[in-house]
Amino acid sequence: MAYTDRQATTLALAHALSAAERGLAVIPLSRTKLPALRSPHRDDPDPAGPRCHGQCGRFGHGVYDASADPVRIRELFAAAPWATGYGIACGLAPYHLIGVDLDTKSGTNSSTALRELALRHLFTIPETVVVRTPSGGRHLWLTGPPDVVVPNSAGRLAPGIDIRGAGGYLVGPGSLTDHGVYTTTPGTAHLTPAPCPPSLLRLLVPPPRPPHPNPPVPGDHGRGLVQFVLSAHEGQRNTRLFWAACRAYENGIGPALADPLTEVALGTGLSEREARATIASAARMTGHRP
Repeated sequence: MAYTDRQATTLALAHALSAAERGLAVIPLSRTKLPALRSPHRDDPDPAGPRCHGQCGRFGHGVYDASADPVRIRELFAAAPWATGYGIACGLAPYHLIGVDLDTKSGTNSSTALRELALRHLFTIPETVVVRTPSGGRHLWLTGPPDVVVPNSAGRLAPGIDIRGAGGYLVGPGSLTDHGVYTTTPGTAHLTPAPCPPSLLRLLVPPPRPPHPNPPVPGDHGRGLVQFVLSAHEGQRNTRLFWAACRAYENGIGPALADPLTEVALGTGLSEREARATIASAARMTGHRP
């Protein structure tokens, strides 16, 4: 059935509100499956600075806009009247959703690859919600423990198998895209997402990083700034690093603290490139040469 854009938007909002009634946080998507709202920071003069995840109060932060509040969802769709679909945020309470994306575009049989993994690691995929993609692929919905962060990955588990975890989203059933409509596999729409088998969960979570020894830093103030970055939680890492680097340059210890701050930032999960770029941005912000 062909829909006008307005009908598609109305249907997408209805499906999104229905998902929210189940406790799922959603965002509006365009036909390209990307978030429908553009970032309000796209023209910021310093794109390497601390990344905003919605603290500014405006829409356009992708999955960080996701909500299960019907009032906020209506506001999001009102701001994006061209939206024809919706995304379901993964990793959030109450389900801590994990999406197993079995792709068909890579020339590999992802379903067979998953069965081989299950045989090798002794797990069984439970009955759960399954969403069909327009290309013939499938999305399996699983849930994870609240204290385990499952990262997004593409092909790491096996060729053709992508994982949607914290910071990612799944295209919701009923969404209209350029390639067609996402639909729930018959007999699974009424199901509650099933817990991820422990053996599979262990494959999805990367091994812990080896602890980084605290490098020597100048003075008590420097040690305090390093500790401030070291104690950052997910979503705070870049902001804390930028703040600490600004204070370091303001107090004349920026150059001496650049390497120690980079080291501890790596320990929190930032890449060296991200850490160096954030510290350089702090140097410029405080009038110093990186």
